[in-house]
Amino acid sequence: MRLSRNLYLLLATMVALASAGAASVSTGTQRAKLARVKDVATVEGVRDNQLIGYGIVVGLRGTGDSQQTVFPMQTLISTLERMGVNLQQSPQLSTMRTQNMASVFISATLPAFARPGNKLDITVSSAGDARSLEGGLLLLTPLYGADGQIYAEAQGPLVLGGYAVASNGNLKQYNHPTTARVPDGAMVERAVQLDLTKMRSLSLLLNDADFRTAELMAAAINKEMARPVARAVDSRRITLQVEPTDDIPAFLAQVETVEVETYPRAKVVVNERTGTVVIGGDVRLQPVSILHGGLSVNVVTEYQVSQPNPFGQGTTQVVPQTTVQAQEQPANRIELRQGATVDTLVENLQQIGATARDIISILQAMKEAGALEAELEVL
Repeated sequence: MRLSRNLYLLLATMVALASAGAASVSTGTQRAKLARVKDVATVEGVRDNQLIGYGIVVGLRGTGDSQQTVFPMQTLISTLERMGVNLQQSPQLSTMRTQNMASVFISATLPAFARPGNKLDITVSSAGDARSLEGGLLLLTPLYGADGQIYAEAQGPLVLGGYAVASNGNLKQYNHPTTARVPDGAMVERAVQLDLTKMRSLSLLLNDADFRTAELMAAAINKEMARPVARAVDSRRITLQVEPTDDIPAFLAQVETVEVETYPRAKVVVNERTGTVVIGGDVRLQPVSILHGGLSVNVVTEYQVSQPNPFGQGTTQVVPQTTVQAQEQPANRIELRQGATVDTLVENLQQIGATARDIISILQAMKEAGALEAELEVL
């Protein structure tokens, strides 16, 4: 059966509209990302705690603190007194050398539900003017929490990711030799009390606040548990109601495995100190025309020696000769049309030879002009 021309055009229009609608839905679906609850949220109250301590590292090869640093000597005297060695009346106290030891600060993270006897990794950093901690041994040091209580004890040989070698005024250094780690270098002595069996109202905290993600997470948890147990309070907090008969560890284990659609914010992160630019894939660009040029000014100073005439009364003088050179580059033009992607922007910036710092300036200007639909975070 042959269709009339008007009916054929109508059907073609409907098919085109349906295709366009399907494409937009597909595009929206691609922006959503499936993630487990445990990857995008944490249980309120179940948290890590920071520990800190102060101690000494011994066994260095002449790369420790100098005599100008006072507190290493005081620490050494206090440590020796606890060992039964009295140095207060020693006449050689002012001449003692501490190049084979260094005062350090120790930091560690006490995880949730850690029990006495568990091992922790620690980071050791020099507090004085030591050149290197290579080959050092950390002596027994207590680690304190924010409440001033001792939660762990640290001790062990240091592991460095760098070195520093000096000889006759020459120095060769790799990475940071004044910071080291001790794997399993601390042992937990006190636990942070947290009894889940007495908690009948729990809360989930989103890592990134978002109302849509919070609502979707509550709906996904209710669907998985087959009862209304979750409710979104705000853009970050979802409350969970636990029945008296529920096993809370098993309940949380089931909740954390629930997959939920997340809609992360479009973000551009720039680090002006290192010239690093990270652009997320969800960043959208509006039509814009960019003109970018550069002006470089070089000031060069050369020192020349001016000699007096023979048998003259003048003196030899050093005379600076300063030259100023300025060079302005022509402006480069970039035009981004409707539907331009991040790849298009990056390709155009590479074609004009823009450096990382040029890209940072361009992105900041695009944000101010409203052409960059993303959150710009400067580190």
